[in-house]
Amino acid sequence: MHVPPEVHDGPDQVGLLAAEDIAAGIESAANAGRSFVLGCPSGRSPLRTYAHLADLVAERKLDLSHVIIALMDEYVVHAADGFQLVDADLPHSCVGFGRRQILAPLNAAASPEHRILDENLWYPDPAAEPGAYDDTLATVGGIDIFLLASGASDGHIALNPAGTPPDSVTRVVELGDATRRDNLGTFPSFRQLEEVPRYGVTVGIATIRDLSRAVIMVVTGEHKQVTVQRVAAADSYQADWPATVLSDCATPRFLADRAAAALLPAAS
Repeated sequence: MHVPPEVHDGPDQVGLLAAEDIAAGIESAANAGRSFVLGCPSGRSPLRTYAHLADLVAERKLDLSHVIIALMDEYVVHAADGFQLVDADLPHSCVGFGRRQILAPLNAAASPEHRILDENLWYPDPAAEPGAYDDTLATVGGIDIFLLASGASDGHIALNPAGTPPDSVTRVVELGDATRRDNLGTFPSFRQLEEVPRYGVTVGIATIRDLSRAVIMVVTGEHKQVTVQRVAAADSYQADWPATVLSDCATPRFLADRAAAALLPAAS
């Protein structure tokens, strides 16, 4: 199905609207006495969402003790017995991002007894069998809200490159040069393409589509204009632009700012 974007003035408003949906879901799950699983990307796109969510946690005195943060991906490197996660202290580590940019501000905003447990920061394991992370997510009822972002140059979502099949699950992938170039801008610690890791462990297209009760895609900035155009035009998943998985997801919401939506007729 086509998912038309809701176009707003800037990235701050986009982040606030996404954060309000997440906060409402956290509160609803707490009232029902069940866990709340939030699927989270790293990078620049979701930063305003995480910042506004922390503000809402403090403002509404939200209980986060039932929240699970499920990361989408992580970079990996070759080890003697296969692949291993990069050091979480590295600036480009997604696990490190999760600890610094998601867990820390949310827990700082919550009262001590209402904080997210350290063990409730989940991430895929490159040593596990393909799909094992999906099985873990399924055992807790899936992902309540999956926050999504898209690569600017090739529409990658998580670390799924162009050409990813629709039935893909969590697995180790080789990263295309387009995805790696995008990461040069995302992580300033990278000075040249050769420094960007060539492999990552990532949720699959089927992971996002089949295990999410709701998804929110946030797309902001002039450099994301093609992404908004491609995703808005899609009525089903297109493997050459993986972010189009939004069309096949349950309860999708597409939030964009005016800069990113400038190529759309309605935005002109």
